[in-house]
Amino acid sequence: MFPVHGKSYEVIVVGAGHAGCEAALAAARLGCATLLLTMNMDTVGLMSCNPAIGGLAKGHLVKEIDALGGEMGHNVDATGIQFRTLNTKKGPAVRASRAQADRNLYRMRMKQVVEDQPGLDLKQGSVKSLLLEGTRVVGVTTREGLSFAGRTVILTTGTFLQGLVHVGLTNFPSGRAGEPPSEGISDQLRALGLRVGRLKTGTPARLDANSIDFSRLEAQPGDDPPRPFSFMTRQITTPQVPCHITYTNARTHDIIRAGLDRSPLYTGKISGVGARYCPSIEDKVMRFPEKEQHQVFLEPEGLGTREVYPNGVSTSLPPDVQLAFLRTIAGLERVEIMRPGYAIEYDFFPPTQLRPTLETRAIAGLYHAGQVNGTSGYEEAAAQGLVAGINAALACRGTEPLVLTRDSSYIGVLIDDLVTLGTEEPYRMFTSRSEYRLLLREDNADERLTPLGRKMGLVDEQRWRQFCTKQDQVRRGRDLLAGQRIRPAQSEILERLGLGEMKNARTLEELLRRPEVSLVDLRDLEPELGTLPPAVAEQLEIRTKYAGYIARQQEMVERFRRTEEVRIPEGFDYRAVAGLTAEVREKLDRVRPLTLGQASRISGVTPAALAILSVALRRR
Repeated sequence: MFPVHGKSYEVIVVGAGHAGCEAALAAARLGCATLLLTMNMDTVGLMSCNPAIGGLAKGHLVKEIDALGGEMGHNVDATGIQFRTLNTKKGPAVRASRAQADRNLYRMRMKQVVEDQPGLDLKQGSVKSLLLEGTRVVGVTTREGLSFAGRTVILTTGTFLQGLVHVGLTNFPSGRAGEPPSEGISDQLRALGLRVGRLKTGTPARLDANSIDFSRLEAQPGDDPPRPFSFMTRQITTPQVPCHITYTNARTHDIIRAGLDRSPLYTGKISGVGARYCPSIEDKVMRFPEKEQHQVFLEPEGLGTREVYPNGVSTSLPPDVQLAFLRTIAGLERVEIMRPGYAIEYDFFPPTQLRPTLETRAIAGLYHAGQVNGTSGYEEAAAQGLVAGINAALACRGTEPLVLTRDSSYIGVLIDDLVTLGTEEPYRMFTSRSEYRLLLREDNADERLTPLGRKMGLVDEQRWRQFCTKQDQVRRGRDLLAGQRIRPAQSEILERLGLGEMKNARTLEELLRRPEVSLVDLRDLEPELGTLPPAVAEQLEIRTKYAGYIARQQEMVERFRRTEEVRIPEGFDYRAVAGLTAEVREKLDRVRPLTLGQASRISGVTPAALAILSVALRRR
């Protein structure tokens, strides 16, 4: 047995980024003695890239994290300096929330939450290896020579595993600009049989606001009033500021093309696969030569700093080329760079090596969450961290794990995509990845997940009372809509609503289904509707107007569940199933799906193979 430093833990979390903070908080809130280890205690919850939370589909993830009892929504509500709802002109399934955060306030508040959490110890240390007994993890050892015992370990190492930063043709080991990489873990897990891949991401230069001519830019204000992320937040109290928009041009693109001979991306210095949906400006210019301009979204880094994040011009070109092309952009003619942009390569573990609980198949008690699983984005990382923390705690309790399904949440879609399909490039969540977008809206995330969070013990009494009150109000609103009928004789009211042609009596619910009628229009007919909180009114209107579509998606879910509920035994021998091709056997054996439904989503597993497998399972 190894010498242990201090007390033993039930859950050890390695890395204190967005995944690590959610994992550690969840485990501690579920009653487990938890240790959160970070290389630098001053970077807990640091926003390494852009200072924003949410966005298309990512906002859904934040709402779901909040509904389950996670922290990200609370944190951005307390530190956000601009809130906007995206896709307001589109349907409710694809509307999404996004917020600019004060980077320093976000980090400091998250650190305080972690420090104040009972049962959670925050310590500084760089983990160099895992401690194992056979194929079970039993702790970690740090570069500083300390060993900590733990029944479970969660790796949330972000871009730090064998991290290599590129600025032009110069590169150096680093997990993030100015911070050392994590070395040792990749080699150890590779030796234990885990596959290791290489990915790449990048970030733009940070600009000095005093050197920007904002009068030449298009201002983009936030919503007034700002809409919070957390279902618990009543009001945003931080000062709100605008963002600004500008564009690249032909001269910008010429300078970028002329600098490609010093680009690590185009000279073969970078081997990792980059993000398809967040390419560098070099990639945009070369892949889309027909585009005359690309948008640059200038995001303030905070209220107490001059740094500005130019979203849209991520780059690893040399600093002199970065400055040259930036100064061709309107409003940035005299801009000064405070920090140059860079690319970073790092190790990840292809996520098909995980169970749906995010535990590794090869090593019992070892969980992975965040960029180490091949994802990109704070929100995807936090969602995985929350699930990994919950499942590590449940494993210590000896109770059934949490497996979120595709019809319950975007978190379920995210994890199922990762462990079933895997990824060869940084994975980003989109609403188009879900088959049931209309059921998985932002507005009903609490309805879908808060009862589950309560059952597990993450939802406290205050949140539960507030949730129950909201559900009672939704039921009362539905009763009001269904209980009152409007007759043709009430012509004055109907004319005002543009329904003068109505011949038969209709309930308020039936009237609300018409596209030209809103819930606000019906308040004169039923004054009690005007007393409902905005969140309740929004949910009522969406449920009513899209009732037919929602019912059809629920029918699809029921059909899907019939295959999803067909379990595949843990040690099922696919070699014994006659009729399966060698390719299908190899893929099924690698992923080890838990259900027939999960097997159906593995690339290359054909309908014919599923039929053969279904028969074999029934015979068994």
